[in-house]
Amino acid sequence: MISKSDIVEAIRVQRERLRKFQSFRRDLLLSLPPLVADYALIISGIRRCGKSTLLAQLSVDRYKPEEVLSLNFDTPLLYGFEFSDFRIVDEVIKEHEGCIALLFDEIQIVDGWEVYIRGKLDEGFYVGITGSNASMLSRELGTKLTGRHITKELFPFSYAEYCGFTGKTIGDSSLYDYLHRGGFPQYLQLDDQDVLTDLVNDIVYRDIAVRYNIRDDHSLKSLLAYLMGNVGNLVSATKLKQILGMKSTSTVSDYFSYFEQTYLINFVPKFSYSYKAQLLNPKKVYCVDNGVVFVTSSSFTRDEGRRLENMVFAELRRRYSEIFYYNENRKECDFIVVRNSVPQLAIQVCYALTAENRKREVDGLLDALSFFKMGHGLILTYNQHDKFSVGDKTIEALPVSEYFKD
Repeated sequence: MISKSDIVEAIRVQRERLRKFQSFRRDLLLSLPPLVADYALIISGIRRCGKSTLLAQLSVDRYKPEEVLSLNFDTPLLYGFEFSDFRIVDEVIKEHEGCIALLFDEIQIVDGWEVYIRGKLDEGFYVGITGSNASMLSRELGTKLTGRHITKELFPFSYAEYCGFTGKTIGDSSLYDYLHRGGFPQYLQLDDQDVLTDLVNDIVYRDIAVRYNIRDDHSLKSLLAYLMGNVGNLVSATKLKQILGMKSTSTVSDYFSYFEQTYLINFVPKFSYSYKAQLLNPKKVYCVDNGVVFVTSSSFTRDEGRRLENMVFAELRRRYSEIFYYNENRKECDFIVVRNSVPQLAIQVCYALTAENRKREVDGLLDALSFFKMGHGLILTYNQHDKFSVGDKTIEALPVSEYFKD
């Protein structure tokens, strides 16, 4: 049973925690809408990427401290919190005279949370919410909060943010560091790999195994290790069922979905105008952050090319929601970026263009450009510049650090 003192203590702990991590302002902060009456602002993203800090920074810019109440539901103090316990939260809110803004972290773990939030909006409160499960958030938002929320996604530090946070200069040296360390704020601050190890364990056990009542957590961990070791490669549920000896293809597909809902793993489909073809073809697997892959997979540590490709995907995912790979006529292109159902960008990733790989990389990009009737394509490299034309197509090679410097 949750007591009033538990909630008061949880509020105090959250206030102190946020005070320690408010020094670096995220790029997303500039594009966030203000908290407004009648609309809940939702910040979703992987655990520990800075969602609650972002909301706190937003509130500091617009409200006095006494006008804001912050509460994190993902704390041992509030384990077992039930919908009926919201009445105690209401008592605490009433005692905070002048409180007009409510910031709730991971509230989606409480059944019926969307009903409570709708009630607070009806009462005239400004409400901000964070959550680390995309599916649970979208499901509830699509029922009781339809038309009454604005959702934004937050990810670990981008390359540009990493340079700003660490004080490093854009260029080869900082890019090398970022490719190996990734962008989780607390890990960069403490320089302790246990931060990332604990993050992965929390996702696997608390967010997936416990939430979906999975008893065979060994298979879950084995699948994750395989995916992390094959970042940038094609995977399919059917083949992995055989390789890992799992019960069924549907079980593997479910696990794929669970990993993706937590923002840890992304599966990029093959581009096709047929949705059925997208579903049937193998998908390329990527991770939200290179630092996480580094502590999870030993094979990944030896492949700088895949490390660069994973970083490029993560940077693109921050900017676009529709990303595909191209594979036709035995030619491949790493990324096709689509906006409003129209292909906009064709991007090949290559650590270094050499005499051995140049033809393969260029031919794959040219085939994609012809397929999509585009005139310009990109090859993103570690540190090479080049620009040339083939027929009516222009190909430009750029260093990743230059392309993603903003």
